[in-house]
Amino acid sequence: MRSQDKKTGMESHQASVMGTDEWLTPPEIIKALGPFDLDPCSPIVRPWDTAAKHYTIMDMGLFQSWEGNRVWMNPPYGLEAAEWLAKLAGHGNGIAMIFARTETDMFRRYVWEKADAIFFFYGRIYFHYVDGRRSEVNAGAPSCLVAYGEDNIKAIEASGLKGYLVRLQRAPHE
Repeated sequence: MRSQDKKTGMESHQASVMGTDEWLTPPEIIKALGPFDLDPCSPIVRPWDTAAKHYTIMDMGLFQSWEGNRVWMNPPYGLEAAEWLAKLAGHGNGIAMIFARTETDMFRRYVWEKADAIFFFYGRIYFHYVDGRRSEVNAGAPSCLVAYGEDNIKAIEASGLKGYLVRLQRAPHE
């Protein structure tokens, strides 16, 4: 990579500049929102739990049953995030943390049209490495929490996290 091509943020959550594509949710966010029953896209190595049960890439969590579980999801970022959001939207009980790219087709289809609320963080998130260290650079884009289900909206409201919660009401289609 040429020096002028180096990025200052994590870019699309998969930062080859930083040598990893696995980024952990800051533990204070999980603590503020939890407890969760299931994290279907958990890293294999993690210094803290995000839920009572974890599916890693080895378990193919996208294809497992999530029935009866309150889900925490920090999905793989990039094009495959849409598949994860589609499943969570259909499941209807959980919170996902994604980039607040509100103009994308994925955001329209699985957030604007399916979610019950969106929480926009003040400032940018600093993710953590799998050894628990906080990244030296922020995520490179604003992040949001996407809530499916009233209990998850209430968890965000009670969390004390800094940001702005928007409850969604879908306008009738003509």
